[in-house]
Amino acid sequence: MVIVLLAGVAAGALNAVGGGGTFVALPALVAAGLSPVTANASSTVALVPGTVASAWVYRRDLAPLGGTSTRALTVVSVIGGGLGAGLLLTLPAVSFDAAVPWLLAFATVILAFGRHVSRAVSDAKGHAVGMSPRTVLTGQFLLAVYGGYFGGAVGIMMLAVWSIGLGLDTSAGNPMRVAQLAAIYLSATGLFLIASDALSAPSVLITMLVGAVAGGVAGAHIARRLPAWLLRGVVLTTAVTMTVLYFLRG
Repeated sequence: MVIVLLAGVAAGALNAVGGGGTFVALPALVAAGLSPVTANASSTVALVPGTVASAWVYRRDLAPLGGTSTRALTVVSVIGGGLGAGLLLTLPAVSFDAAVPWLLAFATVILAFGRHVSRAVSDAKGHAVGMSPRTVLTGQFLLAVYGGYFGGAVGIMMLAVWSIGLGLDTSAGNPMRVAQLAAIYLSATGLFLIASDALSAPSVLITMLVGAVAGGVAGAHIARRLPAWLLRGVVLTTAVTMTVLYFLRG
């Protein structure tokens, strides 16, 4: 339970400062005895309050993305998150077991090379690529579906897409990332609480939830004080480690 609590603190803090909280929460819940599908649903439920708390801290820093309104982006995130959660509950558990390592690997690649791709595209064009509002919403819907289904590094992917397509700086996009992550998690949680066995281990769930709230609030407050390279290094190291472990397990 101490490990689960500390994993919750770390996951909440990571989601607040740069993303990747699922990389910590999911394996901790699996180690606590939950099946991968149940652990994924439970981690989403447990991380919701911490993510909402982080979004509250960032509430004054929210700014529209290009020509896309915050309301439209949030609606798309809610719909996509619910659809992704439905896919997790509908598809056979063996499908999730087989997909997890590859989803982790994909998220890790995005985390490692997203900024380099952004620079390369901007240099090739001579200016930042500008996505239309429709393209932004389409991309956000796909990311939200992924976030509701698995969630690992979905916030990192958001920043990568926004930086590549809108030329948005990571620090400027972080408040919106946290807000949309909260929308995705809230939507998925509603379905998980009704249709999954996420509540089958309430003591484990509550322990991680408490840790995630503490980590989420603290992480949001210290995000501006930590060097960007250090945050990226911590999240990338966690992502690579979890990816290797899941491939070995598979």
